[in-house]
Amino acid sequence: MRTTQAFSITLPLEMAEMVKAKVASGEYATESEVIRDGLRTLAARDAAVERWLREDVAPAYDAHKADPRRAVPLDEGMARVRARFAKGKSA
Repeated sequence: MRTTQAFSITLPLEMAEMVKAKVASGEYATESEVIRDGLRTLAARDAAVERWLREDVAPAYDAHKADPRRAVPLDEGMARVRARFAKGKSA
């Protein structure tokens, strides 16, 4: 049973050079390893976004639908974010 499949891909020159540089530096043994690692990273990012949507966004949306009075107007929410950011920068 075969566990791999060969692909022929075309990359923009900048990306192709990046792949070649990763191999030339010794960070990866082959171009295929670079691409596989990139795809694993993409899959991990997709899984993280899916988890965030499921665990944080959907419950917040459901809570808002159940009690819309809990919502904060956009300008007030942005003011809170700016205040938190300013506090973090001054600490």
